Amino acid sequence: MVYGLPSKQTVNAVEGRLRARDVRVGCRLWMLDGQRTVPTTVTAVATARAREVVDVVTDSVSFTVAPDQMLGTPDGWVHARDATGTVLAWTHARKLCRTRLTIKPGYELGYLVGANCADGTVGRNYVSLVVNDEAFASRYAVCLTAATGLPARLEAVTRPSGYLRRDVPGFRVRVVSSYLADLMRQYVGAMRTTCGSGFPGSSSGTGSEDQWSGVASGRGRRLVLARCVQG
Repeated sequence: MVYGLPSKQTVNAVEGRLRARDVRVGCRLWMLDGQRTVPTTVTAVATARAREVVDVVTDSVSFTVAPDQMLGTPDGWVHARDATGTVLAWTHARKLCRTRLTIKPGYELGYLVGANCADGTVGRNYVSLVVNDEAFASRYAVCLTAATGLPARLEAVTRPSGYLRRDVPGFRVRVVSSYLADLMRQYVGAMRTTCGSGFPGSSSGTGSEDQWSGVASGRGRRLVLARCVQG
């Protein structure tokens, strides 16, 4: 197997972007250590001739790698040659230092996504839900913590009502995490365009029944299971 990058492909160095051919012993590059990106120092560089490369084209970025290069997905690692149709994990260079969450697939994740679709807000670096129903908000907070590990708490708030022409009481759950906000955008986009293939934890790309049941519960709808057929 051949792993690596073409000589002109850029990589993220701590001091800025470099072409692969310009990486030298002693250069400091970003690498993934568990759930966090950390700087590492290059101790050796090897070159090899390759007869073929793979151009990976997504809706956000394009790059070229060796056919056997491993790429991250919500369901684990895949070879670049086998990545057609998969959702890839990637990070803006300015967000390399942020902590990556360990997402637990299942009912709670589905409920979190469904509730956000129904009544939530996904900001640039936060996810929040403001509703009148305390039980709904409390369940949302519990599911958010169970699915992401992030602490979430219920807050009593008031908000103006144009219909009643006065402030009305409500309940808010708000978690600051740009990583979670990006995940919510990814998951909802996948639900809309790829029959849920952006959900983690399912190699088949359709998500577990428990997870879809959670989506339906979070949105306040009865679950109807159907098979997604992509042509």
